Amino acid sequence: MTTIHDDPEDFAEDQLAGWTALYADRVRAVHGGVVTLPTADADPQVAVVVGGGSGHYPAFCGVVGPGFATGAVVGNVFTSPSTAQVYAVAKAADQGRGVVLTFGNYAGDVMNFGIAAERLNAEGIPTRVVVVTDDVASADEPSQRRGIAGDFSVFKAMGAAAAAGASLDEVERVGNAANAATRTIGVAFSGCTMPGGGEPLFTVPEGHLGLGLGIHGEPGIEDVPLLPARELATLLVERLLTERPGSTTRVAPILNGLGDTKYEELFLLWGRVLPLLTEAGLEVVEPEVGELVTSLDMGGCSLTLQWLDDELERYWRADAYTPAYRKVAAPVAALVAADAVEDAAAEATEVPDATTASRQAAATARAAFDAVDALLREHEEELGRIDAVAGDGDHGRGMVKGSGAARRAVERLDREAGVAFVLGRAGDAWAEFAGGTSGVLWGAALEAFGRSLRDDRDEYRPADVVDAAQAFADAIVHLGRAARGDKTLLDALLPFVDALREGVDAGQDTATAWRAAAAVAVAEAAATADLRPRVGRARPLAEKSIGTPDAGATSMGLILTRVGEVLAARADRQEGTHA
Repeated sequence: MTTIHDDPEDFAEDQLAGWTALYADRVRAVHGGVVTLPTADADPQVAVVVGGGSGHYPAFCGVVGPGFATGAVVGNVFTSPSTAQVYAVAKAADQGRGVVLTFGNYAGDVMNFGIAAERLNAEGIPTRVVVVTDDVASADEPSQRRGIAGDFSVFKAMGAAAAAGASLDEVERVGNAANAATRTIGVAFSGCTMPGGGEPLFTVPEGHLGLGLGIHGEPGIEDVPLLPARELATLLVERLLTERPGSTTRVAPILNGLGDTKYEELFLLWGRVLPLLTEAGLEVVEPEVGELVTSLDMGGCSLTLQWLDDELERYWRADAYTPAYRKVAAPVAALVAADAVEDAAAEATEVPDATTASRQAAATARAAFDAVDALLREHEEELGRIDAVAGDGDHGRGMVKGSGAARRAVERLDREAGVAFVLGRAGDAWAEFAGGTSGVLWGAALEAFGRSLRDDRDEYRPADVVDAAQAFADAIVHLGRAARGDKTLLDALLPFVDALREGVDAGQDTATAWRAAAAVAVAEAAATADLRPRVGRARPLAEKSIGTPDAGATSMGLILTRVGEVLAARADRQEGTHA
């Protein structure tokens, strides 16, 4: 929701005034928009004037600068600029070699830019018009389609051609060729809200996405069920491949965010899109991922492909320097290719020798990691909710990342690996991928558990497991610098170790003692609801946390209980085998 404004009616003018003040060293304000400042000693060039309504930043003013647009006309939010505004910006941008006016295919823009072109031509300023029609969802007939994120690709080609000294005819031709080679498909997850508005311009049904959105607050052409990233990538890529123009195999992709979709989400989606393009036999040329043509605070994204010939590729790769987009080839060309950098981490790790007992214990550890990973995925949301009361709400996600990484690391190991080696590699993976405090603690603790058990034992007695559990706890105490009563996972773990030792000292087998001690851990975790945190991130919110158990203690109780179930099941299986 757009919340920062004075009078909502003045939003477009006020934001542009702030923007031009910020970039006063590169652009100057004129009636209706902005033009680039002249470059010292540069030859005059064809003026490429882009434009449309506000609400799409970086389009349109954000791409004004060397190698890109010469000027930008900026209308009201989602509204075509007036003829007078287009005329004023074009007149100011003209360097004596003619003007190309370019914009997305919307009725108001077509009329106002068209009338301005007629006026400019009548005054002796040669002016051409290039209309962008890249949105494949908006119409079957290409000439009737809207212009959305493909605006960026077409504008870039013309700006680069103009910067290279091309004539007015050539810049116009390049623009039309770029448009003919550019296709876009978009999806919306949520509508956008106008400045001062109380409701979004449209809503997407829960659990759905709008396929074929516009960038002026238009909903999608149809609502389809929300898709995982892999399926969304497939939908976008396959739709664009059906519109493939010609036989070229080189593409310049843009994965564009519409205003409310996080960059991290776009990066994830790009990781799914890229293999699909490669599998389709396409060579990807300098892809762009980010916000390039937005729609205020709309949730959603679009994929643009521009199919490249030699000329369009040259203009796509050309340098540009604008407030919102900068491309300089020289520093990138100097970088060492990724495949030439030695990856020490890829070297194989030698598995040390292990006894039969150690390999059998490792099998139990593998089963435990499988079970714990499944358990944490079941409770991820609950653990995050508990953590959010006095923390940042990431405990569930962090634990799942850690357990998943540990499980995968263990799955990759040779079955001849012993329990110490397995636990050590699991600890490494947990620490690396979980991150945060809990990741470090769990990683170190698992390694300590494994070191205590060792791989050279011919048998593992219950007392050996107690010693390993104590080493696990000691590692956390040492690294975390916490104690019982501080409202941390130690409030569940330390009572567990004490109870486990008592059970084993009383003659119980490992599985029986472990399950009884795990019940103690669960009870002690619940009791942390009455405690005030004395260490860690929750300490400043100590009073707020009262009444809610500690997330780390809660997950510890859950994990210890599930491991006890695994130990009991494997003990029963072994007894059945011996019988």
